Amino acid sequence: MNEHEQSRAQGPAKGVLDIGQRIITILVGMVESRLKLAVVELEEEKANLIQLMLLVGITLLFTAFGLMSLLILLFWAIDPAYRVMALGTTTGVLLFLAVVGVIWTLVKVKRTTLLAETRKQLELDRAALEGKK
Repeated sequence: MNEHEQSRAQGPAKGVLDIGQRIITILVGMVESRLKLAVVELEEEKANLIQLMLLVGITLLFTAFGLMSLLILLFWAIDPAYRVMALGTTTGVLLFLAVVGVIWTLVKVKRTTLLAETRKQLELDRAALEGKK
């Protein structure tokens, strides 16, 4: 085994092997740093999503109770002959607003990009490896 290590350390292929080893070491270091960046970004996104979900949940809860109280007060003040029409109109408006909210949410979700900085760094790495500037 000692002879094998000596023959590997000496000889004409030593330079090629050293260059290959350095390239692999550099590539492993690049992959490691990119993975660390991705992990940090994922942790930040997770914290942001949890905070947003809590805020949205609390806001929706208070909004729902506020709207229910307002609607009860509104329907209580309307003449009994017009309550059915008021209920129908209010239901239609609230359903329309719910559909608008869903569409707005879907548009917002499609616009957000996950791991934007990691993707940008990987594109720079690929361009550097391909020899582009």
